Amino acid sequence: MKLIADSGATKTQWALVDDTACSAPLVFTTGGINPAVMTENVLESTLTEALSGIRAHSVSEVRFYGAGCLPEICPAVENVIAGITGATDVEVASDMLGAARALFGRAPGIAAILGTGSNSCSYDGKNIVANTPPLGYVLGDEGSGARLGIALLNGVLKGYLPRALCRRFADATGLDKSAVIERVYRRQAANAFLASLVPFIADNIADPSIEGLVRNEFRLFFERNIISAYPSELPVGFVGSIAVVFERQLRLTAESLGVEISRIVRHPLPLMIEFHKKN
Repeated sequence: MKLIADSGATKTQWALVDDTACSAPLVFTTGGINPAVMTENVLESTLTEALSGIRAHSVSEVRFYGAGCLPEICPAVENVIAGITGATDVEVASDMLGAARALFGRAPGIAAILGTGSNSCSYDGKNIVANTPPLGYVLGDEGSGARLGIALLNGVLKGYLPRALCRRFADATGLDKSAVIERVYRRQAANAFLASLVPFIADNIADPSIEGLVRNEFRLFFERNIISAYPSELPVGFVGSIAVVFERQLRLTAESLGVEISRIVRHPLPLMIEFHKKN
């Protein structure tokens, strides 16, 4: 049995795959896992709880792709997973490599993630060969849900978005300047709060000012993370909710900049399963 995971800070999707049977993979979801911000004891207890339901299964291989899976951390995470599952073949890698394998298999391409945060890499069909540092929502993460939330709040609170749109925002969210300052500067998980404003943006995408805001963020993403960083002849693929929800705006922006988008998917796990069935 193979166990495949796509892990983020808020949730982890797992698939238990039996290569010897025609049955569908057993897919389940647990809480988020980020090894970069967890002690080894917390990581072990979190994984033990997450995997408590599969102990009756014989897991021989594990492929774990996750946020915070830095090269220097991966060996320790592999040891923890091996100890819990008894698997003798464990690979832990970044969510970026997981996205690249899901999007391109063994072919080269540029993989990008657009969710709460953003990231990208150049992939040669086997390894990540270049990566533009995303830098987080304060210094980077262009095109992400958090950055879209920042752009919206900036326009609403500074008053350069249309008045009718600002009134709709106040009615829909109940947020004023004081509440926004409290959520962004005085509480934890500001990035998640900012990204939580994306549904309002999606609901109002027909407003030219909102569509312009979204397309401007995507333009910055392409210019700073793709065009200036990777070979122009490679196709670009996307995973993540932001890429799916605003697919039209993403494709229009890419076309205007001469970028070819080959594929856009919300969740990489189904494609990860296919990749590991073949490899």
